[in-house]
Amino acid sequence: MSTVTLIEAKRAARAAGLAAREAGDPRAGLRLAGHVLERFAPPPGAVVAGYWPLGREIDPRPLMLALAGRGHPLVLPVTGKRGTPLVFRRFRFGDPLVVGPFGTRQPDADAEALAPTFLLVPVVAFDATGVRIGHGAGYYDATLAVLRARRAVVALGCGYASQQAATLPVGAHDQRLDAIVTEQGVLRA
Repeated sequence: MSTVTLIEAKRAARAAGLAAREAGDPRAGLRLAGHVLERFAPPPGAVVAGYWPLGREIDPRPLMLALAGRGHPLVLPVTGKRGTPLVFRRFRFGDPLVVGPFGTRQPDADAEALAPTFLLVPVVAFDATGVRIGHGAGYYDATLAVLRARRAVVALGCGYASQQAATLPVGAHDQRLDAIVTEQGVLRA
């Protein structure tokens, strides 16, 4: 697939995933949390990277709160230049957050930097093989490439079941997810 064709195919998949997400109920994050805790919980002591939902993204915060209650350190991504790896900073519920690029919410620069071993990754679209379409800036692909070069990490995509596609275009630098969780359950890639 040519680069232009790949970009166009990803753009179309992103549009379909965003449209599907608009019909989703962000409160479905409660069901998502139950599925992870029952069938795909991180190992004890894992540093868990969550995210603060944007718009109508499925809400991972119920899961993050439950994992913090189980003793998992939580981190949130801090966004840098487009296509660069994310930096993860320590987060506890109640900590102040600052507004980052694209309207993200992130810890301030004084929060401790930690490398996660279990990542909750927002999806715009996904397929059963673990291919993920995000917002298109390449942050999670760059981040997973760096983290996976250092040690084993688990990348768990979080989205609505309606965001699943039969197949998605994949490029040479795209990082696959290990599993995807939706309000309907966990799909292992």
